Amino acid sequence: MSERIKHGSESTFKPQKSLLGGAMIIAGTAVGAGMFSLPVVGAGMWFGYSSLMLVVVWFCMLASGLLLLETNLHFKPGDSFDTLTKVTLGQFWRVINGVSIAFVLYILTYAYISGGSSIVDHSLSSFDIKLPQSVAGLIFSFVLSMIVFISTRAVDRITTIMIGGMLITFFLAISNLLLDVNTVKLFHPNGDAVYSPYLWAALPFGLASFGYHGNVPSLVKYYGKEPKTIIKALVIGTLMALGIYLLWLITTMGSLARSQFVDIIDQGGNMGVLVAALSQVIDSDWLNIMLNLFANLAVASSFLGVTLGLFDYLADLFNFDGSRKGRLKTAAVTFIPPTILGILFPNGFLVAIGFAALAATIWAVIVPAMMAYRSRQLFPDSQSFRVFGGTPLIVVVILFGIITGTCHLLAMAGLLPVFG
Repeated sequence: MSERIKHGSESTFKPQKSLLGGAMIIAGTAVGAGMFSLPVVGAGMWFGYSSLMLVVVWFCMLASGLLLLETNLHFKPGDSFDTLTKVTLGQFWRVINGVSIAFVLYILTYAYISGGSSIVDHSLSSFDIKLPQSVAGLIFSFVLSMIVFISTRAVDRITTIMIGGMLITFFLAISNLLLDVNTVKLFHPNGDAVYSPYLWAALPFGLASFGYHGNVPSLVKYYGKEPKTIIKALVIGTLMALGIYLLWLITTMGSLARSQFVDIIDQGGNMGVLVAALSQVIDSDWLNIMLNLFANLAVASSFLGVTLGLFDYLADLFNFDGSRKGRLKTAAVTFIPPTILGILFPNGFLVAIGFAALAATIWAVIVPAMMAYRSRQLFPDSQSFRVFGGTPLIVVVILFGIITGTCHLLAMAGLLPVFG
């Protein structure tokens, strides 16, 4: 697209950046392997409360992203979290935020190795190939880490193909299941009619499903200081993610009985276990292949996206250069620790997603809200974009982050009811 600007007899063309492109960046970052945790952790509260939880989380995470954008617009395009937190909140919060980001990237890398080993093991079993899950995790990590080691361009090209394939296979796989959704299972599940108490332990997993905030500074750099366009990209992208999650809940909870999730949870709740259960209710071998392909693409694209960010972060932190030797050092620090964890604890997918959400409450929720509050004090006369809702919205977002983090800690301590 282009916009013609006339100056007298001359005319030039000013290229415009695609709104859909920005929205897809947000949706593609949010949607991934983490969505496989949603029906498992939502089994206790089932479809109604799971949907309500996702809508509430979507609103709060969109608000925190807009608050981050408000702060970011006071700085030059290209400035990211490190600069923003240092200037607005000081060195202490700069360190806290940096540590939380690094922790999230590391723990998600482990989570995707765990999920990858599970789904690779399940996929190979359909060809009568039996491998220990730890070996499947090692193969998954090694193959994809080589792509990251080669270059950022390789990751970019392969991830683009994977995301496109993921969307196609997702809709192909669930199309048949959506037509056969059992409304009795969806709206009148079996088991005890107790749902709402399970919402609190599931809340962190909802938060983890809308983790796109690292891309907000990237969109400011991409579009420039064009808040209207960036806001539209954030709203459309997050709504796309919400829509996909709701379809996924309808598909899984309308196909599997609530009691079946008890067995899935007993087996660790990993990706391969859920996909295996869904495969049993799909009559078509071709649709089963699409479901397995979708799961493999989802975890692979998530792994590449997260590890590329971690790879670049660690290279900068340790001052490793871009030579082959330097990249080898960075790759070792990036991939060896989470791969060892993946081999030792192959079914830690759900636990890792929960811990990632705990750290994300800091850098993706609480810190953006605090920065927006502080930036309004530092730039009181600025005519830049300001998020609706004033200080009360900032308070709501901070409380959401605190409540979500507390829920995870209480659930880990066994003080919140967990289904199964």
